[in-house]
Amino acid sequence: MIKKKWKSKGLFIIASDIKNIKTEGVMIKWGTISIVLVIMLTSCNNVKSGETSSKEDLTAKEMLQGIWIDDETDMPLMRISGDTIYYVDPQNIPVYFKVLRDTIYVRGNTPIAYKIDRQTEYSFWFHSLSDEIVKLHKSENPEDTLSFSSQEAEAIPTISEVVQKDSVVMYKGTRYRGYVYINPSKMKVIRTTYSDEGIGIDNIYYDNVIHICVYEGKNLLYGQDITKKMFHTVFPEEVLSQMILTDMDFMGVNGKGYHYEATLRIPESSVYHLVDLTIDADKELHIKMVE
Repeated sequence: MIKKKWKSKGLFIIASDIKNIKTEGVMIKWGTISIVLVIMLTSCNNVKSGETSSKEDLTAKEMLQGIWIDDETDMPLMRISGDTIYYVDPQNIPVYFKVLRDTIYVRGNTPIAYKIDRQTEYSFWFHSLSDEIVKLHKSENPEDTLSFSSQEAEAIPTISEVVQKDSVVMYKGTRYRGYVYINPSKMKVIRTTYSDEGIGIDNIYYDNVIHICVYEGKNLLYGQDITKKMFHTVFPEEVLSQMILTDMDFMGVNGKGYHYEATLRIPESSVYHLVDLTIDADKELHIKMVE
């Protein structure tokens, strides 16, 4: 199953109500339902109005400076320096924050507000998105700084080298060979995930560029670099921005043209989406969701 951890009030929530979802190898068809971004309007408006109607509590922000330790695990959770929160995992992106009244507003990929339950110079308690109280205390151990050796987030590559695939098909007595080259790139994808405690964390990944080409013997019939941006007609931007173009397969040739099938995946998730690519007789590329 896909574990949903968005229990938040005041959170921009992505609902993966999609035409085709594959989860753990099973295809679920959702008919005409499309991917949408669900925004909790009332609570989000409260978040925005809360940010604009109050002055920042600079005293509270100053008390948050330093390294904070989880009371339950006694392990470093985050380091706060200036107006930025740094996490222990180098793959988590540092995020901007500010404190207004009794709330800490975190401006990452997904804006989140946490209600502060208790704050002193050496303790910090706040309500997480899963409605748990996260209890932290300030570190007094200089060695805890070693947990934050790098301040720059490390991107997670989906592949480390070029992957090549090819398939041969016959159509009306003619032999066609379709090639796929999956190339790693430096194009970044940011996805917000949520810890078991209900803390929103942004991870950064590298997307791919996939080259496709079709040959009849040594004659190149079609060649094109495919990037994720080319799928903007079938996915909303807020959904497409969190996906990675992970795979491509040559499916065959018929009277409509050459056919490929692309896979776009939400990173570190079992959710992925299949999309048809058809190149017609005029070498025009047509893209649509798999039915």
